[in-house]
Amino acid sequence: MATLKDVAALAGVSVKTVSNVVNGYAFVKPENRRRVEEALTATGYRPNLGARNLRRGRTGFVALVLPELVVPYFAELAGLVLGAAQEQEWNVLIEQTLGTREGERDTLAALGPHMIDGAIVSPEALQVRDFDELAPGIPVVMLGEHSVDLPIDHVGIDNVEAARAAVAHLVGLGCTRIAAIGAHPHRGTAAQRVEGYRKALVEAGLPVRDELVATAVNYHRRDGAEAMARLLAADEPPDAVFCFNDLLAVGAVRAAAERGVRVPADVAVVGFDNTEEGAYSLPSLTTVAPDKAAIARAAVDLLRRRVDDPERPPEHVRTPFSLEVRESTGGGTAA
Repeated sequence: MATLKDVAALAGVSVKTVSNVVNGYAFVKPENRRRVEEALTATGYRPNLGARNLRRGRTGFVALVLPELVVPYFAELAGLVLGAAQEQEWNVLIEQTLGTREGERDTLAALGPHMIDGAIVSPEALQVRDFDELAPGIPVVMLGEHSVDLPIDHVGIDNVEAARAAVAHLVGLGCTRIAAIGAHPHRGTAAQRVEGYRKALVEAGLPVRDELVATAVNYHRRDGAEAMARLLAADEPPDAVFCFNDLLAVGAVRAAAERGVRVPADVAVVGFDNTEEGAYSLPSLTTVAPDKAAIARAAVDLLRRRVDDPERPPEHVRTPFSLEVRESTGGGTAA
């Protein structure tokens, strides 16, 4: 492999000048920079990131801790975090917890500052106080819909407002018996989406009916199908359903079709997450679309700032969302 000395000899400059160009220092004469860049190309030089990180006292790795990679939202988000981390010259270790407290505790406890420079974590069960115990000394950025009062860096959307917007869309279609699928006693995400759902109904002057709020143990297709089957079997079935992720919505649409219930003619369906599967399902899903690219960039940027300045105050970044209106509520087409 070519070395800095090889590049310097070919360019006719000092090793220090080559190092300055490689490390992005601005104060290099334009002519010297040009000669070094040509020599870098000619020699095929690649920086030794391991040695560079060792000199900086860093590992060059960060952890991305997610509940379930089989859930398309998390798989898509992971790809975006990988891209953003690569721009920071970080490698990413991806860990899956299955969303359980035991899985999250075991994963964080196994990580240490000798392995990673920091972690981006989307917890389902752990509380903020758990991080100091399980990952002492590790910079952490939390993802998801959590309180903005957390003493830790955090990236998320306004989850209550996103759910309210989804249900308000259904109200605007003339729907009056709007159900929700995805309530869960231990998920902060679910609680906030239920809050937004109820808020939209109250604003529209519609009754909030507990029997129209269906629980889901997991956020998989089967859970959505089973919940939809229960709702459709009621004496007064819903004319619209707000699902707390796209997988639940895909399952709900399937259960409706199996019972001869037309979407959206008989029941309109809205999902959450704007996954590729929802865009290409039949009918295509109207869905809340978090800006996943913005979430990934913000998380990596926050982690970089935390690694560089461990004592700075925690930051809370709220990223945007939109509502993608498609066939499942009578608008738009497939992607």
